[in-house]
Amino acid sequence: MINIAIDGPAGSGKSTVSEILGKKLDVLCLDTGAMYRACALKCIKEGVPADNEIEVGKLVDAIDLKVEYRKGAQRTVLDGKDVSEEIRLPQVSMVASTVSAYAAVRKKMVGLQREIASRNSCILNGRDIGTNVLPDAEFKFYLTASPEVRAKRRFDENVQKGFKESYNDILNDIIKRDEQDKSRKIAPLAKADDAVLVDSSLMSVEEVVEFMLNIVTKKLK
Repeated sequence: MINIAIDGPAGSGKSTVSEILGKKLDVLCLDTGAMYRACALKCIKEGVPADNEIEVGKLVDAIDLKVEYRKGAQRTVLDGKDVSEEIRLPQVSMVASTVSAYAAVRKKMVGLQREIASRNSCILNGRDIGTNVLPDAEFKFYLTASPEVRAKRRFDENVQKGFKESYNDILNDIIKRDEQDKSRKIAPLAKADDAVLVDSSLMSVEEVVEFMLNIVTKKLK
């Protein structure tokens, strides 16, 4: 059994790369960011202000959240409903960045993530997998790219999904979220000392996947 940790900032392509890598290695891929987004969506739906840490903690403590795998893809189920698409809405992103900094939220989500990883060979991607969630993971990567490149990728992705948000707004959100994620007191975004740095600014998704795949397969031989 192996665990692979892929960390990095918003829009760096962690989810896409993890999904493809998981299929090539035939292991489960857990998008931890989706779990925090589900917490954010729950707050929005219940009208709980993201800046009210106590109320957010109470809400998440009793959250009905499940991660399911259907036809090789992760589906996020909140209160019995598949919200895999809904959690990707732009307005959910900033709320997710805020609530994911709270101790009660992180404790709940990290517990679920560790439970899944203890039972399966899997790839976990997020912001503190290698530093906090799975510090003993066999493989660790820190995937990043310039804010401008990440904003352009997110903009193109939103256009395809029909979301209307300007490139400048996305860029500003990414820069703001980077600051929030890196400065939060609990498990901030950071590269683990033993993680392999991968700057994908000038790399395609395929090139990133092959780079990681080579490192993993060489060690497993």
